[in-house]
Amino acid sequence: MPDDPTTNQIEKNLIQMTRPVGATATSVSALGFGAAPIGNLYEEVDEDQALSAIRAAYDAGVRYFDTAPYYGYGLSESRLGRGLRDLPRSSLTISTKVGRRVHDDAAAVGRRDGFAVDGRRAEFDYSRDSVLRSIESSLRRLDTDYIDILLLHDIGRLTHGERHEAVLRQALEEALPAMDELKASGVCRAIGIGVNEQDIALELMPLFPLDCVMLAGRYTLLEQHDSLAALREAQRRGISILVAGPYSSGLMSDASAPGKTYNYAPVDARTLKRAERIYAICAVHGVDVGAAALQFPLAHPAVATVVAGMRSPAEARSAAQRMRAPLPSALWQDLHTAGLLEAEAPTP
Repeated sequence: MPDDPTTNQIEKNLIQMTRPVGATATSVSALGFGAAPIGNLYEEVDEDQALSAIRAAYDAGVRYFDTAPYYGYGLSESRLGRGLRDLPRSSLTISTKVGRRVHDDAAAVGRRDGFAVDGRRAEFDYSRDSVLRSIESSLRRLDTDYIDILLLHDIGRLTHGERHEAVLRQALEEALPAMDELKASGVCRAIGIGVNEQDIALELMPLFPLDCVMLAGRYTLLEQHDSLAALREAQRRGISILVAGPYSSGLMSDASAPGKTYNYAPVDARTLKRAERIYAICAVHGVDVGAAALQFPLAHPAVATVVAGMRSPAEARSAAQRMRAPLPSALWQDLHTAGLLEAEAPTP
């Protein structure tokens, strides 16, 4: 029997429903397309497959697309630009990032930084000049004349170690003011940071006016404890949280069992045990863990979107199906009772 078009449209609208980004006029769809995988993350992705993944996500209702020059050293941005080229620009929200310079380098071969791209490399640079050069290149690769959300990429103590204070100072004195000027001129519509560390979000929010924070892998079905303070502070300040990495680096992506990686590395025994307990409770309720992982973060009022990495049409359609899958309230109750969700964490 053919699908009911009315039902399909209702389901699409659930994914397409938007929330504002801070106090700006920019908004994001509930489900976002993470474009790191189409930058050949971990393995090569065929060009046609990458473009088909973008279109499948759009057809499913996704309207927010996130990328960065770092993802495939420009490959992700270029593919996203080609994939979105024939779609109405006003229907799209696109984010990219600054904070790394991408260079041609004939000696760069293999999986550098996890990307299967030869002949290019990237290095951190939070100078004003780097921000302006980076956004110019991104606009060209994305084939657009403005960026909806511009994020400062990967600042934080865990990333930069003993250079953290110097990096933060340069971010506050050069990168973020340059981004603010780009926002004032209309080159971008909202600004924020894109990080894997909740501590830098807490440190930076009082120091510079941000519209949003993209927090990857921290406020998830797997873990919430260390990120709740950042979400509370963001909510208090009217800063939107864009949740990325909802599958915890692949640990929570498979419907049947936990994966083998967490935080971009082999999973440790303690974290794997926690994941297995979540899988067991989801199994009792007949729930796909991936559906719970995508829907859980959106229950928090600070969260505007959940961005999932997608490398194929099948993954795009799967994410859309997971976003609209009905989940029983008893699931959340059992996860709370088992101590697998923080008491403060709201549930759908």
